Amino acid sequence: MLIVQKYGGTSVGSAERIKAVAQRIAKTASDRSVVVVVSAMGKTTDGLVKLANEISPNPNRREMDMLLSTGEQVTIALMSIALQELGVPAISLTGAQVGIVTEAEHSRARILQIKTQRIEEHLQQGEVVVVAGFQGISQTRHQEITTLGRGGSDTSAVALAAALQAEKCEIYTDVPGILTTDPRIVPEAQLMSEITCDEMLELASLGAKVLHPRAVEIARNYGMPLVVLSSWSDAPGTRVVSAIPKRRALQDLELTKPVDAIEYDTDQAGISMLRVPDRPGVAAQLFSGIAVQNIDVDLIIQSIHESNTNDIAFTVGKDTLKQATAVADAILPALGKNSDPSLGEPEVKTEERPIAKVSLVGAGMIGRPRVAAKMFETLAAAGINIVMISTSEVKVSCVVDAEDCEKAVNSLSQGFDVDVADISSSGDFLRNATQTRIATTESSEEVPPPVRAVALDMKQARLAVRQIPDRPGMAAKISGLLAEQNISLDMIIQSQRCHSVDGVLTRDIAFTVSQPEGETAYQILVNAAVEFGWGEVVLESAIAKVSVVGSGMIAHPGVAAKMFEALAANQINILMIATSEIKISCVVEEEDGVKALQAIHKAFGLSGNEVVKVPA
Repeated sequence: MLIVQKYGGTSVGSAERIKAVAQRIAKTASDRSVVVVVSAMGKTTDGLVKLANEISPNPNRREMDMLLSTGEQVTIALMSIALQELGVPAISLTGAQVGIVTEAEHSRARILQIKTQRIEEHLQQGEVVVVAGFQGISQTRHQEITTLGRGGSDTSAVALAAALQAEKCEIYTDVPGILTTDPRIVPEAQLMSEITCDEMLELASLGAKVLHPRAVEIARNYGMPLVVLSSWSDAPGTRVVSAIPKRRALQDLELTKPVDAIEYDTDQAGISMLRVPDRPGVAAQLFSGIAVQNIDVDLIIQSIHESNTNDIAFTVGKDTLKQATAVADAILPALGKNSDPSLGEPEVKTEERPIAKVSLVGAGMIGRPRVAAKMFETLAAAGINIVMISTSEVKVSCVVDAEDCEKAVNSLSQGFDVDVADISSSGDFLRNATQTRIATTESSEEVPPPVRAVALDMKQARLAVRQIPDRPGMAAKISGLLAEQNISLDMIIQSQRCHSVDGVLTRDIAFTVSQPEGETAYQILVNAAVEFGWGEVVLESAIAKVSVVGSGMIAHPGVAAKMFEALAANQINILMIATSEIKISCVVEEEDGVKALQAIHKAFGLSGNEVVKVPA
């Protein structure tokens, strides 16, 4: 029986901590084989980066890999010494020595394969193998040292567990497991006993630092059970579970297909509330009324504001369109008139033509900005215009005219070489989808709660491009330009209102990117706007994104309403909204971010009775 354990930087941050962890490893090694993956001690990597930047403002990436890989080498040697001092046979190995072969891509290499022969020999000799996380060696002739990017030790551990066909992979950190939110913001955050890989992927991508998204992706792809635990206590931690996947080859381990399937849903109808006042509570009024009618809402999109007004668009099943429209019409008078008559009055508009939703699905999209760009390019090449866009870490959805659905599905299926699934909700789709998600957990006796956790991301910037021609290929152009610089787009919102500029119908497109990439993305788009005749490009960095995640949202009307009501009750204005099946995200002002998270966490009753203390 084999277990892979990973210990993060805080868990091995001092000689005392290393000795404490060695005691834990020795106990495990008493009755099973153990491979241990460790990070650099404490803030070692940050210190090395700072040192390099004191010498050069733009250090060579190869030399940075050479420098940063030394941090883990210190830890593995000290950990092996600590284990040997306890009488436990142990050997330390670098990523290269253990056979972690990667792309020749310095600072962000992906794992291609793991040559397990040497590690298996040491395990057969009864030794604990202590491996340097975060690093590998390229398969090129010169066999360069490479690093996997920040959080790469998680990736190393899960990849080793998959390659060695371990019983499970244990990730030890400074918190007792995966919590309903950041305990530094909400000390009463509750420990979850279990969470699905899909839910964890969303949380990890939203800035939850307990697990790296690439590690979760590997666990999901190979069906590797994960457990997140505290290295300070014996608490049982949180199990991260997934459905048993199809067997995958271990060659090109991290280069699996980014897209698993194409889904389409023709049972969709669209409603827009145009030119509604840009103030707290409008979305809450609308979706509270929708929830009272027990209507399932699929996509919800709020675009960037225009003057003092906003547009909110959403989709529902065809059979509930009249009900939902009646709710929107009923609240319209309560919203009042706009202060500037030139903006026009609020109105409710339904999509005149039938629509369909077409989606790419796959955990391999993470960190691969070319996937969304290729989707938009494929639809543009087929002459298909996009009506709405909604994104998450594992899904990109586009609403198109229903008459274009078959052509869209066929084009995307050929472009990504994957199967197609009809998820139209006529029949029992919603119930079956919920049961499928429940079945991925070990404790499937009860329906999972509609919201598992709340996350806050304060490290995003929002960009908007005004007055883009409303024709196929525009979203593809923007995402393609940014993908060339490896910039991933997060929330992508296309405005519902069209404007005529010199006789050409135009829309606005807004999206979020990571803050460090905001200025670069802005300059790229400013140059493109001049070249292609687009309107103004706007960059705003003082934003926060707050999200709720939960596979139980499916067939649970009212989740969005409760989230929006919590924000409205605290006078927090929503700047953007985007949704997927298991996530709802709102962009708010940066100064409102912490208050928004606390209000939403409280609204869903996620706090426990115990206060979680995070070690310094």
